[in-house]
Amino acid sequence: MDTVKKHFFSDMSVMLGRSLRHILRSMDTIITVTIMPIAFMLLFVYVFGGAIQTGTDNYVNYLLPGILLIAIASGISYTAYRLFIDVQRGIFERFHSMPISRSTLLWGHVLTSLVSNAISVVVIILVALVMGFRSPAGILSWLGVAGILALFTLALTWVAAIAGLSAKSVDGASAFSYPIIFLPFISSAFVPTESMPSVVRVFAENQPVTSIVEAIRALLLDQPVGNDIWVALAWCAGVLVVAYILAMRVYKKRV
Repeated sequence: MDTVKKHFFSDMSVMLGRSLRHILRSMDTIITVTIMPIAFMLLFVYVFGGAIQTGTDNYVNYLLPGILLIAIASGISYTAYRLFIDVQRGIFERFHSMPISRSTLLWGHVLTSLVSNAISVVVIILVALVMGFRSPAGILSWLGVAGILALFTLALTWVAAIAGLSAKSVDGASAFSYPIIFLPFISSAFVPTESMPSVVRVFAENQPVTSIVEAIRALLLDQPVGNDIWVALAWCAGVLVVAYILAMRVYKKRV
C-alpha cells in the first residue's frame, strides 16, 4: 500500500510539473484571466460605484469577493480547454501506456488550476489594495477566505474536467463557464439583494454565489459570518463531490 501511495504522489508531482510548465510558457493565460476581473473592478468602482448604495463608504471592500469569484470562474475554463487538447492529441493514451497511476494525469490539471487561480487571486487583491481596499481581518479570517476560495476553485475545476473530457469542440469545452461567470451579477456581489425585483431577489438570495460572497465579505471585514459560511461550504462541498464522481466516470469512459 505504501508503495502504491508513493508511486501515486510521485506520478502526480510529475503530471503537476508538466501542467505548470504549460502555464509558465503561456503566461498570457493568467494575464487574460486576471485582466477581465480587474477591468470589472475598475469599471464598477470608478464609474458605477458612486451611484450604487451598499451601506459602505468603501465600495471596493464590498465588491472584491464577487470579483475574486469571477476570476476563478474565468480561470477554470482554461482547465477544460487544456484537458480537451490533451484528449484530442491522444496524450492520455500515451501516458496510460506507461507504468503510471492513471488518475494522476487528471489530478495534474486539477492542481494546476488551484495554483494558477491562486496567482490570479493574489494579483487581484494587490490591485484592490492600490484602489483602496482595506481589511481589519486577522490571520484566521484570511485563512478562512483562502479555504473557501480553494474549495470553490476545486469544485468548479472538477466541473471543468467534465466539460473538457466530454466536449466535441474547443468552444464547447470552455462555454460551460459563461453561466458561472454570469452568476455573480445576479447575487449580492455588486449590489445588495434588497434593491432587486422580488423574483430576481428570490433567485439571488438562494443561489450559491450569494452565500459564498457574503461569507468571504464578512471574513474580510471581520464581521460575524453567521450561517452564510456553512451554506457556502455546503454548496462548494456538494458541487465538488457530485462533479468529482461524474468527472471520474467520464474520464474512465473517454480514455
